[in-house]
Amino acid sequence: MVAPDYPGLGVPGDSSYLLGVPESNSVLDAVRAAHSIRATGVGTDFVLWGHSQGGQAVLFAAERAAVYAPELTLHGVAVAAPAADLTRLMSDDIIDISGVTIASYAIPAYENAYGDDYPEGTLSSILTPAGASATPRMASMCLLSEVAEIHEIADPLVGGYVTSDPATTEPWKTLLSENSAGSSPIEVPVFVGQGLADELVRPSATEDYVALLCSQGADVDFHRYRGVNHGLAAYAALPDMLVWLADVSAGRPPTTTCGAARR
Repeated sequence: MVAPDYPGLGVPGDSSYLLGVPESNSVLDAVRAAHSIRATGVGTDFVLWGHSQGGQAVLFAAERAAVYAPELTLHGVAVAAPAADLTRLMSDDIIDISGVTIASYAIPAYENAYGDDYPEGTLSSILTPAGASATPRMASMCLLSEVAEIHEIADPLVGGYVTSDPATTEPWKTLLSENSAGSSPIEVPVFVGQGLADELVRPSATEDYVALLCSQGADVDFHRYRGVNHGLAAYAALPDMLVWLADVSAGRPPTTTCGAARR
């Protein structure tokens, strides 16, 4: 098992938060790195597993693996509550404290990645003066260990963090769309788990993403978990994911729920 630190997260450099290409590159580079250490005995066959932001990263990696890392052989990709559709994620969440928190990480990352493509201040103009003042401090904090401090800053900004919904405001609308999964078909089996009590990645957003996968011809095994919130989605999905993984690893066709109604 190998897991990457995404560029700029915990190490020096610009953050890659919710940026599909650098995140997916780091996932595939991690597989390459493990394979290059001969003592590990790691081969070139692999599967991908990711939750939330990690879900976005591995979905992008699955879409790009054949081109970016053709020497590797992907057999399947599994996700739990994936940040697949960033336009939906932003619209759903920007009105609450979770959305302000997500945006405080994403906006600086996107400014660093795309700022040179637009006149100065174009991307940051989505922020209110109060939002612009608070963002650098929030973005410098660790979500795992300083969530209380981040939320203390974010809470007064709910409803006043951005000047408009980034998902419907250019150039943010285009940039979020470009960094959403689904622009290319996934040619390997896909497992998706989603908690029905998730208030961050909403069940309806994942339902629509699964429908897109199915329309593109993917073999999708989709599971919903009643009473499960965002933080527990990966844990709830593990038993079903391991059954799916056993089939994929053995070369057996996994279950597909495309076209079937499952509750």
